[in-house]
Amino acid sequence: MPDRAIWLTAVVAALALSACGGPSATAPTPSTAASAASASPAATTGACPTQLTPSQTEGPYFKAGSPARTSLIESGMTGTRLLLRGRVLTLACAPVAGATLDFWQADAGGAYDNSGYRLRGHQLTDSAGRYFLETIVPGEYPGRTEHIHVKVQAPGKTVLTTQLYFPGVARNQQDSIFDAHLLLTVQDTAGGKAASFDFVTSG
Repeated sequence: MPDRAIWLTAVVAALALSACGGPSATAPTPSTAASAASASPAATTGACPTQLTPSQTEGPYFKAGSPARTSLIESGMTGTRLLLRGRVLTLACAPVAGATLDFWQADAGGAYDNSGYRLRGHQLTDSAGRYFLETIVPGEYPGRTEHIHVKVQAPGKTVLTTQLYFPGVARNQQDSIFDAHLLLTVQDTAGGKAASFDFVTSG
């Protein structure tokens, strides 16, 4: 879909321009729009980490066996497009290649698909520890603010279960488990939002 490819190219380019520190790469040009959906992130998200990523509750909606995919977008899906990327690192700032990230979230109306795998998927980090996810901004539901669930597992290591949050959401402070250390870095784009987050594991 040309519109989707153009949006992805613009978002990846914006992320590359906004990244600080760490190795960078040249942002895609319009001629590479068709391959933007499968490209790795254009740049890392920033400086070396100083603490491990906090763990959080799994919640009641995790479902094992999600499909391997980097895009959770499906035909007819409503909601604000979100392009999320980042790295999995150790405290020594070493990239973790082949780490598994398993994402699941509510749809724009705040509902989870508990019968299938809509808005659920897993992927592996590349050789530089990078991941890249195309999805939508999740909706709120009673008692919770906007959030995305994720399990992160470095090869042969313990699973980190946590959640990611969006800055500037009024209900963040009313959510009993909200943790500001888990806030995404978010910017608006022409077709939605771009966000970044680096996970830091113990192995």
